[in-house]
Amino acid sequence: MTLNEAVFGIAPNDHVVWLDVRRIQAHARQGTHKTKERGENSHSTRKLYRQKGTGHARAGSAKSPIRKTGGRAHGPRPRNYSVKINRKTQRLARRSALSYKAQADAVRVIENFSLDAPSTRTFVELLNALEVAGQKVLLLTAQHEDAIYRSSRNVNKLRVREARNANTVDLLDAQVIVVQEGALDVLNETLGSREEAVA
Repeated sequence: MTLNEAVFGIAPNDHVVWLDVRRIQAHARQGTHKTKERGENSHSTRKLYRQKGTGHARAGSAKSPIRKTGGRAHGPRPRNYSVKINRKTQRLARRSALSYKAQADAVRVIENFSLDAPSTRTFVELLNALEVAGQKVLLLTAQHEDAIYRSSRNVNKLRVREARNANTVDLLDAQVIVVQEGALDVLNETLGSREEAVA
């Protein structure tokens, strides 16, 4: 099997990979953190004690951030952490990740297959046959296969993704990438030119 040089044989761009990983990880943050500030605390607004003559520092409100029951000063507020980068940059990051794996001889191409019913044993036998058992394995399929996905859930360190949905983090996190022939066509069509598809 000859891999497409435009997808698996480029000079990896580390900065672009960093940009895309940063985008993916930022998108995973919920950003729902919130604490009450002094204006949102449900305390009385009365002055705690008179201004002078007590020997203590002046105090005007129990909501003050310096008091134990007060509000948080400059506390976190809900925000959107998402970072946007160009689509071409995202594609280049995925090609760079695939090229890194190809250079490390961590790409395996297998024939298309499907299962009539979920079978964990089939996947264990497949990993043993490929001599990748015990490693982090990413299996790329051409389309969603429910039986394949359900079969992989009980296999340790195995993840199944559609080729079009596998992002840069998925590719980099795997020690070995197992690609179905149909998924290879999807990668070539999505990330490379159609004329340079594998033979």
